[in-house]
Amino acid sequence: MYKLDPINRKKVNWGFKKLLKNHALLALLFATALLVVMGFFMQTISFSGIFDALELVAEKIQKMALQTEVANQPTEYVPRLLYEEAIIETVASASPSVVSIVISKNLPVYELEFIGIKYQEVGSGSGFIVSEDGLIVTNKHVVSDKKADYTVFTQDGKKYAAKVVALDPVQDLAIIKVESDVKFPAITLGDSNGIKIGQGAIAIGNALGEFSNTVSVGVVSGLGRTVSASSQTGSFSETLENIIQTDAAINAGNSGGPLLNLRGEVIGVNTAMAQGAQSIGFAIPINIAKKDINQILANNKITYAFLGVRYVLVDEVIKEKYGLSVDYGALVLRGDNGEAAITKGSAAEKAGIKEKDVILELNGRRVSKANSMAGMIQQHSPGDTVTVKILRSGEEITLEAVLGER
Repeated sequence: MYKLDPINRKKVNWGFKKLLKNHALLALLFATALLVVMGFFMQTISFSGIFDALELVAEKIQKMALQTEVANQPTEYVPRLLYEEAIIETVASASPSVVSIVISKNLPVYELEFIGIKYQEVGSGSGFIVSEDGLIVTNKHVVSDKKADYTVFTQDGKKYAAKVVALDPVQDLAIIKVESDVKFPAITLGDSNGIKIGQGAIAIGNALGEFSNTVSVGVVSGLGRTVSASSQTGSFSETLENIIQTDAAINAGNSGGPLLNLRGEVIGVNTAMAQGAQSIGFAIPINIAKKDINQILANNKITYAFLGVRYVLVDEVIKEKYGLSVDYGALVLRGDNGEAAITKGSAAEKAGIKEKDVILELNGRRVSKANSMAGMIQQHSPGDTVTVKILRSGEEITLEAVLGER
């Protein structure tokens, strides 16, 4: 996509033209040429002598050209590669829209015994502005504490109080809003469906909660990953599906910041890093966040379609354990702590789905690890009717379910 330009031709050509205007150099060239011609006709100089003389002149020109180029180098760093220019331009355009989020709350203070309550900072994260009136996308785990206050710091050091607008019930995403009449710079959102493994990726965020607008650069190193993530305190955990893997460094405090392509467009929301590994971070595709943003603008809330079943994906181990005749699908089961397999009043209950049914297909698409049922349901909206093929006691049955709202 980007071609290298190892020599700044414009600068060298300019230096060379200036060099040719130097009268001393012109005199040197003229004198050398005259001596060579006279020597040749007077037979006092050979062809090899001519070439030696010309080589000396060429060396002198090259040395003076290099001296002129060095002397005219600007003090400000000038990138010599288009790749570098793309990174610098992306960071310059996106950084004003990237914010640091500081979390504060009242906490009890103890010494030998309880002595009172102290208001203090308890955490931090990142986010990015998506509308001029101050809507900000971040991670759910950054702003999930209902008893905490949230303060947003922009790149220029200004701070604003912010309120949580909505938490995504499924994804590690949240929308907050700055309480101000100021017009904010909105970041450019890209299309995460078109990204490729190996393309450039830039992460910006409040690294370690201490270094705001920190930039790290890498590539998209994987797509369609599924990982289990938890907060540092262990108070928040969930399974993240179909997410982006990158080797652009994502540290604590980067959560909620943007992952950008080299056109300056957001392609993901930084959300997790792999413990015990180097340069393995994860981001939620921006197209998922765009759906949340559109719902907030339209209805001021985030909703998902909901079937209402608890299940485990079938593989060879589950097939053997429960004596099933298939090695794919979703086996409807109670939770480990006795949680109901079917949510009361849900679309699944109304459709007639029962515990120990195996859901084989949803709208004709096979349920598997590569094509999870949760992922397929998320592509629908509340109120949509879906066809569910199930396996019950060795018999295949087709049911219809009208999806509820979550």
